[in-house]
Amino acid sequence: MDEKKVCPCCNTEKHKYRNKEGKEYKSLISRLNRIEGQVRGVKKMVEDDRYCIDILTQVSAIQSALNSFNKELLGQHIKSCVVHDIREGKDEVVDELVCTLQKLMK
Repeated sequence: MDEKKVCPCCNTEKHKYRNKEGKEYKSLISRLNRIEGQVRGVKKMVEDDRYCIDILTQVSAIQSALNSFNKELLGQHIKSCVVHDIREGKDEVVDELVCTLQKLMK
């Protein structure tokens, strides 16, 4: 039996339409790889007992990179998943999008 995943805040069914062959997917993976490298760099800085301000500066850069990743992914989601669902008559996807935006803006 196929169990449906439901968003806890708006009770809408979650969907998956990601094309793993496209340039958008590769761009997201590339961004995540860079962020992963930055996190490893910060870990090494902490292990090496580097100056706190230098570490905080790098953490700020990681947060900025994650925000950029979120913006890119959200844009792709709206252009693909949200548009697809609205065309299919699944207007509840708007509620899911609003719920997601509220979480991102905390």
